[in-house]
Amino acid sequence: MDMNSFRSSLKDAQPPLGMSLALQALWWDAKGGWDRSHKLAQQREDAAGNRVHAYLHRKEGDEGNARYWYRRCRIAPFTGSLDEEWSELVEQFLRDAA
Repeated sequence: MDMNSFRSSLKDAQPPLGMSLALQALWWDAKGGWDRSHKLAQQREDAAGNRVHAYLHRKEGDEGNARYWYRRCRIAPFTGSLDEEWSELVEQFLRDAA
């Protein structure tokens, strides 16, 4: 799957089968399902789940909580737009899945 097919799948009612939890979380986020996305990110405390968790709290406006999750990822907080961060994460996780 590439970014174009990921974006195209957003018209569907459910994410494509076999998608990682991190990608599912970003998929639901793009559809306006922040709570559902957050629940998916919380299901795994791996690097991808923590990274999505950081993004989601940044999007929520909870900068302190976002910084906590960025620290857990051992990276600096993202400084670009939320759209840029979302796209970067989707592209990274799609590459990881390939």
